[in-house]
Order: sequence, then structure tokens, then C-alpha cells
Amino acid sequence: MGTSRVSRKKLPTANLDQVSEDIRHTFQSKDAAREKTLRLCRETIRHSANGIRALHRQEMKQAEQLLRSARDLLEEVRRTLDGHEDLFCSGLVHDAMKEYAEGTITLAMVTGKKVPDPAALNVQLPAYLNGLGEAVGELRRYLLDHLRRGDVAKCERVLAMMDDIYAVLVTMDFPDAITGGLRRTTDMVRGVLEKTRGDLTLALQNRELENRLASFLAGTGEAADVLPLMRMPRGGPNSTGNGSTEEGQPG
Repeated sequence: MGTSRVSRKKLPTANLDQVSEDIRHTFQSKDAAREKTLRLCRETIRHSANGIRALHRQEMKQAEQLLRSARDLLEEVRRTLDGHEDLFCSGLVHDAMKEYAEGTITLAMVTGKKVPDPAALNVQLPAYLNGLGEAVGELRRYLLDHLRRGDVAKCERVLAMMDDIYAVLVTMDFPDAITGGLRRTTDMVRGVLEKTRGDLTLALQNRELENRLASFLAGTGEAADVLPLMRMPRGGPNSTGNGSTEEGQPG
């Protein structure tokens, strides 16, 4: 028997049209919020990355402006996702907050300011901690730039800050589901820290050796004689480099 004579208004499914319309409206609103959030988060990441680049070029004012723009974009993300908490906890928002935290924390440290806390940045805790860890990589680059300039005191100060960050991260022994994959970030920080410590130690040892050699040569007055000898082929002053003297006799 067909259902053409059945009054649909009397069926238990009579309200499904309204239910489906409500769901469709909710999904449309959520999809529009998601699309806008994707654009805003990409812009946040781009501004944060450009801020970090400006920082390494010593353009601190430009870095501050770019990071302020990133902060404004994140505020718009929050307004866009009001009522869409499930989207707010998505990975894209986490990445945008992490990049902003990384840039702001790095800028604070290299300019001698206190590290801002999560409340000051208005970012989620996992994003803050991962951004703090990522900042160590930027500090390494900053340290190497100063090492090439010979500013050893600055390098040691930056290395101490990197040590402090690792000391904090290594104590956050919680599941990755809570920390946003912090364990992986902490492992990266440990590797960067040890490599940087080794690079700085080697540079300091080379500098000490150079200073001692310069002091020795200056004290003996032999710099003019010793330096040419250091460039000579093995075998002595009369060596041609092939194991025989200029007279053709064995060296």
C-alpha cells in the first residue's frame, strides 16, 4: 500500500524538515566562519613570520608593527569563532597562535624585555609553550649573528636564555593531547641547545688560541718570521714540497 493517502503531518517524522533546515543553517554558518578563519590564520602566520624576519634584520619597529597586526588578526579570529568552540580548538588556530607567540617571545628576549605570559598574549597554553620552544631556534640564529660579530658576552646571555626555556619545557611531562605535541618540540629544543653550546664553545676556544698566539708573537717579536713559516710547505725553509731540498738532496 502506498503512502499517498497518509497525512505526513501526523507521522513521527513530520518535524524532520524543520530539523534538517536548522542543521543546514548551522552548518552554513559554521562553514562561513571556518572559511574566514582559514584566511585570518594564514594572514596571522604570515605577519608573524615577517615580524621574525624583520627582527633578524634588526628592524625592531617593523617587527613590532607586524606582530601587532598578527595580534589584531587573532582577535578577529576570536570574534569570528564566537559560538563555534569546536573550530576554535582546531589545528589551524593553534598554529597561528603558536607563530604569534614565537615571534612576540623572541622579540621580547632580544630586546631585553620580560617574556610575556599566556594571558598577556591571549593565546592557549599549548600554543604558548610550543611557541616558546620554537623561539629557541630563532635565538640560535640571533646568537650566531652576534658570534660572527665577535660579541661573545651577548652570545653567552642568549645561550643562558635558551637554557632557561629548555628547563621549563622539560618539566611539562603531560600527554601530547594536552600539550599540543610539546614533547616533539622539547626534543627539538634540546638538539638546538646542545648544537649551539658546542658551536659557541668551539668559537671561544679558537678565540683563546688566537689571543695566546698573538700575545706570544708580540712578546717574542717573531711574528714577521713565524707567520711566513706557517705558510711554508712541510720539510723546512728549503723544501720544494716534494721531499727534496733545492740542491736535490734528500730532506
